[in-house]
Amino acid sequence: MPYTIDLRRIQAGLKERYRADPASARVVTGAHSVHRDLDDPRHCAAAPGEFPEVVIEAGLHPAAGGAGDTPCSGDILAAALAVCEESTLRSVAANLGLELESVNVEVRIHWDFRGTMGVDRTVPVGATAVEMRTRVKVRDGVDPERARRLLASAERYCSTLQTLRHGVAEVRTDLAIEE
Repeated sequence: MPYTIDLRRIQAGLKERYRADPASARVVTGAHSVHRDLDDPRHCAAAPGEFPEVVIEAGLHPAAGGAGDTPCSGDILAAALAVCEESTLRSVAANLGLELESVNVEVRIHWDFRGTMGVDRTVPVGATAVEMRTRVKVRDGVDPERARRLLASAERYCSTLQTLRHGVAEVRTDLAIEE
């Protein structure tokens, strides 16, 4: 499976620009809610800011009274981590010239809904643990040390994983009742 895209070349130009102009490396990603029936408190939808046609249907987890017919925000967070890990693995492999035979990323996020549901104020609202299991098969004959570097680099450069591990320096909110 030789790569048809020279990612190293594409990224080299980006790296040069970021070194010369650090401000150009700063981007903002976002999403917004998509109007849905407000009479249904268990379902909602959102769309990524740059892909408004991609509507993600979601809702409450059954442990919070949801119908269980759509992913909840935790499922979407787990999917975001799996996507980030796999795309990072693929790009690192391409840059190292390692051919992959298979990649499997599984993410499990643990929750205690007593916090979310306001049953016990000593229980945090939000995830209590994250598990990520990544299995990669590289083409036969690849140096085992290069394969280990692949995994170490994928762990180091997976931005969603690092965000979950280290948090975010600043989180601002602006909530208001409109008149």
